[in-house]
Amino acid sequence: MTEPNHADAGFVTTPTPRGLDLRRLGAWFTAEIPGAGGELRASMIAGGKSNLTYVVTDGSREWVVRRPPLGHVLATAHDMFREYTVMTALRDTPVPVPATYGLCGDDSVLGAPFYVMERVAGTPYRAVEELAALGEQRTRAISERLVDTLAALHAVDPSAVGLSDFGRAEGYLTRQVARWKRQMDASRSRDLSAADELHALLAADTPIESATGIVHGDFRLDNLLIDEDDRPTAVLDWEMATLGDPLADLALMLVYHRLGETSAGTTITNASLAPGFLTESEIIERYAERSDRDLTGFGFHLGLAAYKLAAILEGIHYRFLHGQTVGEGFDTIGDAIEPLLDAGLAALKESH
Repeated sequence: MTEPNHADAGFVTTPTPRGLDLRRLGAWFTAEIPGAGGELRASMIAGGKSNLTYVVTDGSREWVVRRPPLGHVLATAHDMFREYTVMTALRDTPVPVPATYGLCGDDSVLGAPFYVMERVAGTPYRAVEELAALGEQRTRAISERLVDTLAALHAVDPSAVGLSDFGRAEGYLTRQVARWKRQMDASRSRDLSAADELHALLAADTPIESATGIVHGDFRLDNLLIDEDDRPTAVLDWEMATLGDPLADLALMLVYHRLGETSAGTTITNASLAPGFLTESEIIERYAERSDRDLTGFGFHLGLAAYKLAAILEGIHYRFLHGQTVGEGFDTIGDAIEPLLDAGLAALKESH
């Protein structure tokens, strides 16, 4: 496709967050986004080491533009095509996702691939105080719908929505065990004997995957938007999505909830501590009622999720020690890692 003539597009540059060239973006919008017109303005609503998210408006409509972080990123990280593909595929399923409007792989526009999606109304609850203010009844309803949304995602047949080639499902758990071992080894700044023990147990007794499904990869409450009626309006942050064993999502969500009980939870997420939120056993029971997946041996998945999250947090701890983190709360991240590993060992041993 011929690049639009920027001089004739009718857009002028206005003050904007880093990562957007509004003149080039505006020309692309004119050519690719139906109904877009006028001068574009933008503001960042999420940024940092994860993908950058902006609200873009022409004065009458609003869109969300999402692009990778600035600077060098791994080739497989922050994959715009992956996020766009899975959300587009899920459009007509019971899983709430934003409508997608356009994907650009031409780096000459913004310096990196990006996509445009609907701006969906809703709140991403993260802190216990936010849910506690709603009261126990509403908090319980939100946590129930969180579980129901996860079960709905895992019920989607990837082939039925055109995602049969979205990832290599066979050997998913084995690859996960190896991947997070590499991540842990790359980030370790101290002796973590529990990490070595947990990995050895995971590698020695990796089960056969349950039926292939769509794995979100980072499913938790603050990656959902919740409306004023306490219903999910959109599942966000699909950058780690793939095909594999969906029980990994359930396990990681529960391990995040356990993390909320530590000092690190205030930095990551501790919404599950709010009065009325489903307990861990209630979450597992509700998921089992709405899913046909066999939860026998679920302890392995909890152990793997604990190891994965410990590896992620050890990386953050390493960057904190080397002055590479920005913001508050990172000084306590390291304290959560050994309890996480111990919990993973306990879950794995209890399942045998």
